[in-house]
Amino acid sequence: MAAPQTVQRGIVKSVLSGDAVIIRGQPKGGPPPEKQLNLSNIVAPKMARRANPNVEASVETKDEPFAWEAREFLRKMVVGKEVCFTVEYKVPGTGREYGCLYVGKDPQSGKNVTEALVNEGLVEVRRGGIKPSDDQAKLCDLEDTAKSNSKGKWAADAQSHVRDVAWTLENPRNFVDAHHNKPVKAIVEHVRDGCTLRAFLLPSFQYITVMLSGIKCPMFKREGDKEVAEPFADQAKFFVESRLLQRDVEIIMEGVSNQNILGTVLHPNGNITEFLLQEGFARCVDWSMGVVTTGADKLRSAEKAAKEKRLRIWKDYTPSQTSIAITEKQFTGKVIEINNADRLVIKTAENQIKEVTLSSIRPPRMTDDAGAKDNTKRIRPLYDVPYMFEAREFLRKKLIGKKVNVSVDYIRPGSDGYPERTCATVTIGGINVAEALVSKGFVTVVRYRADDDQRSAHYDELLAAEARAQKNAKGLHSKKEVPIHRVADLSGDTNKARQFLPFLQRAGRSDAIVEFTASGSRVRLYLPKETCLITFLLAGISCPRVPRSLPSGPTEGEPFGEEALLFTKELCMQREVEVEVEAIDKAGNFIGWLFVDGVNLSVALVKEGLSKVHFTAERSQYYHHLVSAEEEAKKEKIKMWANYEEPKDIVVVEESERNVSYKDVVVTEVGEEMKFYAQHVETGPHLEKMMEELRTEMTDTPPLQGAYTPRKGDLCAAKFVDEEWYRARVEKVSGNQANVLYVDYGNREVIPAARLAALPSTFHTLSIQAHEYQLAFITVPEDPEAKKDAQEAFAKDVLNQQLVLNVEYKNQGQDMVILLTADKSSDIGLGLVKDGLVMVEARREKRLQKMVNDYKKAQEAAKNARLNLWQYGDFTADDAVEFGYKR
Repeated sequence: MAAPQTVQRGIVKSVLSGDAVIIRGQPKGGPPPEKQLNLSNIVAPKMARRANPNVEASVETKDEPFAWEAREFLRKMVVGKEVCFTVEYKVPGTGREYGCLYVGKDPQSGKNVTEALVNEGLVEVRRGGIKPSDDQAKLCDLEDTAKSNSKGKWAADAQSHVRDVAWTLENPRNFVDAHHNKPVKAIVEHVRDGCTLRAFLLPSFQYITVMLSGIKCPMFKREGDKEVAEPFADQAKFFVESRLLQRDVEIIMEGVSNQNILGTVLHPNGNITEFLLQEGFARCVDWSMGVVTTGADKLRSAEKAAKEKRLRIWKDYTPSQTSIAITEKQFTGKVIEINNADRLVIKTAENQIKEVTLSSIRPPRMTDDAGAKDNTKRIRPLYDVPYMFEAREFLRKKLIGKKVNVSVDYIRPGSDGYPERTCATVTIGGINVAEALVSKGFVTVVRYRADDDQRSAHYDELLAAEARAQKNAKGLHSKKEVPIHRVADLSGDTNKARQFLPFLQRAGRSDAIVEFTASGSRVRLYLPKETCLITFLLAGISCPRVPRSLPSGPTEGEPFGEEALLFTKELCMQREVEVEVEAIDKAGNFIGWLFVDGVNLSVALVKEGLSKVHFTAERSQYYHHLVSAEEEAKKEKIKMWANYEEPKDIVVVEESERNVSYKDVVVTEVGEEMKFYAQHVETGPHLEKMMEELRTEMTDTPPLQGAYTPRKGDLCAAKFVDEEWYRARVEKVSGNQANVLYVDYGNREVIPAARLAALPSTFHTLSIQAHEYQLAFITVPEDPEAKKDAQEAFAKDVLNQQLVLNVEYKNQGQDMVILLTADKSSDIGLGLVKDGLVMVEARREKRLQKMVNDYKKAQEAAKNARLNLWQYGDFTADDAVEFGYKR
């Protein structure tokens, strides 16, 4: 009597053919053991095999009839299911095991797989053999029944049941395009690693290798004769095998990498790619993410969840994102300038100027061969870098002057001489500006390290847009000749400018694009029709100068110079304008009139109180418009005309006696033109008490940094360099910096907005303590060195000193005073005249004549002694303006 056979259990991993399976046992602390079991007493039709390129003389074979049907019948019956089996015998030498397989937990209740195959006529019974089983007779009966019923391989048309297998694809790209975005049914035949598998497409039986789009799993690397697994490579492979191997799936083919297909595999429970990412078995990769069609955002979210949980490959993960304040994360504003093809200057609703860089894109760059053609040529990136002009023009036409929404993605720290950059996604009308640029082929997408999280929130959409641009050969991806922009730069070239002048004068109004604004009245224009660049000066006005950086050092600007610059920039920067050229100056700059949407910019500046009418405008047709605008600005007393007083034809009876009302003061700040700020001694105790209370308040209730948004004209609290709080008025806001005047002391400073805070209302009641005055009866020399000497001497005499002053008269609203020492024994202004540092201003008021005569006598004495200004004699005698004299 035969010994009872041991019953073993496991789960079927795969089916090799109609009579052989791979069974996976129970795991024991590592990968589960696997065993091949051949079904005893039957022979299945042999399946087709591809030629092995590594074996000489290897040839491709075809299916035997019903080989595929037998394999499929067995696959659907057992793959992934719990089975039990007995091993009946083992072949000596090869160790191949033969036995009987049952679907279920035990042979008594389970379904006999061998009998099911024979009953369907899919296999042939061995009628003799090494060792027939006890049930061989039953199998023979089942086979005879199948033959009599012409089932399976015993059917008359059995020869037609042979697959036509296509082991290779001749043109993978065309094949993918033909099936793009269409799920194709397939059976996974082999899993190489977590993200690479092979499958048969149904019903065409095309054999393809699929790489999962958008991800990469740990791999198996060949080192010598050994195959070494990266960490978690075995687990990732097992994860996919246990779910996909020999399962019915759908494959969405999305791209091609060499001869491999990039695609997404959908299994009945969902997208295997998402599951791999959720479990920390894979990471997103940018190079193939662009072809993903099933929702790249889902893949990023799955990866993010695994990172946060530190699962498997992310066990040592540390985020690289920089924190961004919620208040600065989102904002809206108007685009006023475009730099290159990836940076925008935006004016927010709070009148703050912010520069943002479009996230994750790289603008066009100068090619090496282009730069090598002519080393002597000055490179102008906008016109010489391929597609830079097209990219800038695309943004200019779409965005300039338009309201956009900004979502900050990350802050790129400054490095290698580059400043810190705020990188953001900018949208207009729901359209991502960066994505639109990429889809046009004007810019490319930045590739990041795998551990770099600082990228656009819509990075995958950018990759997809770039893939489309590459496929359609647009812009930078085109193989055509790059567009060339031959532009004549006339700036600073007087001879060239003179050649163009007659033509531009005859042309009347010419179309132009404002490329740069240097000041309120000086711009740089590109004339598309004439393909030239010119420097253009606005005619008919005198505009205040802006600060400049010269080789000799920076120069200070005039009042309202920066306001005029900002006005012009916001109104016409990178706008399409019209110009009328009238003349050129000796430096080759064109002079004329500029119109923005029909508005004369010269008139607009004058109307805003940012420029004055120049006498040269009298011969112009726009003169009466300029005069009317200036009269309106004077009437409104705006900007430059804030202190303007209308001349009054009133007969004034001159006072014969001076008005004397001395006040004790302490001079706290000295400025130009002998202007100074002083505190009245009588209110000093009130100021000290207020300052003490203010500092106590700010210490007990410290303000939240960044909570206060400064606005021009605000009275606020400001922290000075001594780390103490003072009252200050905001004079200008530029980005995160604010120009403030400390109203109780008269000094000015540019400080970060973070050092400002709202001033509690209780500290608004005390009047401003720093009063502005100017010395009477004197004129400061125009010569810079002489002016500096006079100012230094004045500051030395009065700064932080208690003195006595008397208001003598007013000049355009400014109190003109004399300053005396505390004991009233010495006149400070008179002392400056005696030292030859300043000149006397002639005044005709009868009540002031005695003092004027005293000042003139002191001036004559300085002249005779040839002191300072007068060291070369009386330079006023011949009105020599070169010596700085001005009547």
